[in-house]
Amino acid sequence: MSTPDPMPATPATPAKTGHGSRYLFLFLLGLVLGVVATVMALRALDARKDHFPEAVMHVQQWHMGQLKGSVDQNRCGPTDTLPHVQSLRTLANDLEPAFPDLRDDARFGDAASRMRATLDGALASPPLNCAGVQTLMKDVGGACKACHQDFRG
Repeated sequence: MSTPDPMPATPATPAKTGHGSRYLFLFLLGLVLGVVATVMALRALDARKDHFPEAVMHVQQWHMGQLKGSVDQNRCGPTDTLPHVQSLRTLANDLEPAFPDLRDDARFGDAASRMRATLDGALASPPLNCAGVQTLMKDVGGACKACHQDFRG
């Protein structure tokens, strides 16, 4: 016969596990939520910003780049350059509205007027060769540089 065990079987005690995995999970969750909240806050602040001044400058820079590309490719006929000169002249009308804080500054007004005068002269007598386009670019660049030195920092 079998004899009963004098000691009853005790259930195995589970091994004590640390809480490190929980802390790691909560840390990673907090990190992800913090990044998401930061990105949302930065985008909300950026949405409140007026992008018009930067847009005017970027478009003017693009048209100047197209004129430079025309010179580099030796395609300097009026049909290649005149659309960019016309666009630059149209954008020159937007300088004062784009920068309302500088509207009353005489240096800013002079630089904007000089740019418009240069572009008006180019529209009245369009450059017919690459040397003329380079001269126009130098004159427009000078008007841009005068304003940037005073106000861009």
